Amino acid sequence: MTAPRFSRYVALGDSSTEGLDDPDGRGHYRGWADRLAAHVARAQVGTNGDAIGALQYANLAVRGRRTRQVLTEQLPSALAMRPDLATVFSGTNDVIRGDFRVASVRDDVERLWSSLRESGATVLSFTLPDLSAVIPFARRIAPRVDAMNDALRLTAERTGAILVDFAEVPLTSDPRLWSADRLHANSLGHERIAAALAQALDLPGADGSWAEPLPPARPPSVVTRAAEELWWTHRYFLPWAWRRATGRSAGDGIQPKRPQLAPVHLEELSA
Repeated sequence: MTAPRFSRYVALGDSSTEGLDDPDGRGHYRGWADRLAAHVARAQVGTNGDAIGALQYANLAVRGRRTRQVLTEQLPSALAMRPDLATVFSGTNDVIRGDFRVASVRDDVERLWSSLRESGATVLSFTLPDLSAVIPFARRIAPRVDAMNDALRLTAERTGAILVDFAEVPLTSDPRLWSADRLHANSLGHERIAAALAQALDLPGADGSWAEPLPPARPPSVVTRAAEELWWTHRYFLPWAWRRATGRSAGDGIQPKRPQLAPVHLEELSA
């Protein structure tokens, strides 16, 4: 099978797509979208090192964005770039809000995906993993996550988007793939996400090894676990709750890190 060729990749979404928490060592974030761009670019380099399908890449994602904001703020710019590959991931910031309505979010997702599909882009996304093992309060919103994922599956069928179903992969609930804030993947998590998306695109060298479980881990003691919960509550949960109460977002004043298409340099976006 001939590997797909892409020339313009645009990533849309929230903090996950922006790259939190996958530091690049230069004071910024890398993330699965950057890593996927590197996978694609590397797949389009000939054996003699010559580019046989140069890739341009833009990342319009901003932390804190809900699906409606991705639709209104990012989609117009994305369409103007005429991508032939687009990743769109949102929903986390929707399901944690009290005003979450799955039908409304589903309609916005369908508008996003169908608009990009109609423009000629291959659209790639994924479901939300179960974080009950990572964040205790995630059990309370598990029904919302399930409803959101069902909506994503249906929308993928309706639009022809490619959907990687992380909710069905036990590995994605392993706390060792998540950063200290428990809401964002760590570097290993971003690496696994990118590898899964590369496999979904049938890129050369991509396979299902990304889903292999990590070695068994010794569970923490009750005392250690309690200390970790107190630290997490103070360091992350309370500031997040305060922002919500005051109507602020972590994305206030943040601009997309890569707002225009630019060539992918493998040394910059190392996968």
